[in-house]
Amino acid sequence: MADPTGFLRITRADMPQRDPGERLADYGEVYQPETDETALREQGARCMDCGVPFCQSGTGCPLQNRIPEWNDLVRRGRWKEAWESLSRTNNFPEWTGRICPAPCEDACVLGITDPPVTIKRIERAIADRAAEEGWIISHPPVSRTGKRVAVVGSGPAGLAAADQLNRAGHTVTVFEKDDRIGGLLMYGVPAMKLEKASVFHRVELLEKAGVAFRTGVEVGVTLPAEELRRDHDAILLACGALDARNLDLPGRELEGVHFAMDYLTDATRRLLDGAAPGPMDTRDEDVVIIGGGDTGADCIATALRQGCRSLLNITRRDPEPDERDALHPWPGPTGTRVVDYAHREGAALFDRDPREYGLLPLAFLDDGKGRVGAVQVERLAWERDEAGVPVMRRTGVVEELPAQRVFLAIGYLGHSAPTLTEALGVETRKGIVPAELGRFETGVEGVYVAGDMRRGASLIVWAIAEGRGAAREIDRYLMGETALEAPMAAPVRGLRAQQGTALPVLNAL
Repeated sequence: MADPTGFLRITRADMPQRDPGERLADYGEVYQPETDETALREQGARCMDCGVPFCQSGTGCPLQNRIPEWNDLVRRGRWKEAWESLSRTNNFPEWTGRICPAPCEDACVLGITDPPVTIKRIERAIADRAAEEGWIISHPPVSRTGKRVAVVGSGPAGLAAADQLNRAGHTVTVFEKDDRIGGLLMYGVPAMKLEKASVFHRVELLEKAGVAFRTGVEVGVTLPAEELRRDHDAILLACGALDARNLDLPGRELEGVHFAMDYLTDATRRLLDGAAPGPMDTRDEDVVIIGGGDTGADCIATALRQGCRSLLNITRRDPEPDERDALHPWPGPTGTRVVDYAHREGAALFDRDPREYGLLPLAFLDDGKGRVGAVQVERLAWERDEAGVPVMRRTGVVEELPAQRVFLAIGYLGHSAPTLTEALGVETRKGIVPAELGRFETGVEGVYVAGDMRRGASLIVWAIAEGRGAAREIDRYLMGETALEAPMAAPVRGLRAQQGTALPVLNAL
């Protein structure tokens, strides 16, 4: 054990954040730069160096990051070695250290009895130190194989695969339908959670290493799929899962009711372009966000920065417990109440958490001019049965919530590239492209799939892990063998994902 008493002596300390009142005035990152190396080394010393490190198992980090190893290296002040250990299994630690919800911490053995190790904080600190010291570099291959690979989609799965395949010597071209590379990293995640300079920097390094990027190209629409097949020896589909779940309620057609991702994309694009406020801007408006989760929180933070008049984030669910319950056993997700950066900002501005639980949307009400003026909701009552399972009861109590702007953040049904998959002859089943985890083959020779397009909407660590895994299998397909490293072939849990079917989608209403 690195420090046999560290976890007994030292308490958990989370990443330092900027004051909510200060950061609401800009789009700078929420978290402050780490300046206290002693504090970081102490946090690393809390790692127990478990005999079975669940943090890097199938219930923890799907990348199989060597977490106890680099925790101890940070404890010892050996930062470059920590970076070498971290970057060996993770292509983009500077992103996961910021936006990953850290399933590794949920699976931390110390978390059984105490607050878990601050794995995410240490990971971010290692990546930031690497950036400061110039350790993040491009990795051009020693030689080229003569094989050409097309990667469709430039999110974390596509970029991880492109990086790996390029290191193996293949000529890789990444096709992206948007005007900038990054997928959800660019437009789905607000700048205050992930500064876009880090995405631009990584793209620049990949270009220097030999990866080609083509933006504004929608394969199957602006570029024939047949041409893609003709010009490449293998294709990886990494288009994400952006077919947003809708609400079929009266008044859905009213102006002012939007999908959350459309709103976040528009806000970030305008920020990067230096453009004036657009048609979805919320200044001086009453905003209702339907659906919890990260996307709902990001909508909260964006609307607050735009100067909304009031804001409610509603969900039909019961409030989460403060501690694990029998329905959420260790080492899986805790299922506990999360107070995210956006919730703190809402509380700072309006003196209350912006979330309201137990509200079922019934209709969007017309203001008389073809715009939404309110959301009609019904109060729900939640009770627990004998097994402790939440049971919903409708009360019949109906209310109207003022709203000139409504954002739907209730999850995704699957990928939004039917033209591409049909042109390639690739099957889609329940919104995803079925393929066995660990093999990533679509059933069409030479065509592979990875990330959310294969498993349904998921986490950035899963996207990177799948991109690395798919790259390994594509390399094996092209060369007959492979030396590329990739995570486990199949997770300990998540049988449905192994079988290539969609993961259960929890209705986020």
